[in-house]
Amino acid sequence: MTKFINQAMRSGKKNAAAKEVYEAFKLLEQKGHDPMAIFNQALENVKPLMEVRPRRIGGAAYQVPAPVRGPRRESLAIRWLLGAARLRPNKEYHTFAEKLVAEILDAVAGQGAAMKKKENMHRMAESNKAFAHFRW
Repeated sequence: MTKFINQAMRSGKKNAAAKEVYEAFKLLEQKGHDPMAIFNQALENVKPLMEVRPRRIGGAAYQVPAPVRGPRRESLAIRWLLGAARLRPNKEYHTFAEKLVAEILDAVAGQGAAMKKKENMHRMAESNKAFAHFRW
């Protein structure tokens, strides 16, 4: 949870970030959901399993698929959730907390920009599967 707040903050404003996250959790509770369970489910849905990493071999750079390790999986998922929430329109959602709630609920349902980012990463790893033998 603290990691989520740390990544949510802009310009070192930890209190402002924490306030928005807790406000989002209150909104989730008002909608009749268990905030921590929903948040954890959203994170699990968004965590990537595979990624591509560039590998220089013989003067050419190949995109080699590799599994994503635990801490990086969580960091990417959090980063994607927050980035997708920030990109939501202000006209429809008036506070960041509302944007975050919408993105978390979309992630639980398997939709939204964060899930699309994960699917794109998996698709890229799948399409570069031919270079998997370069992994070491």
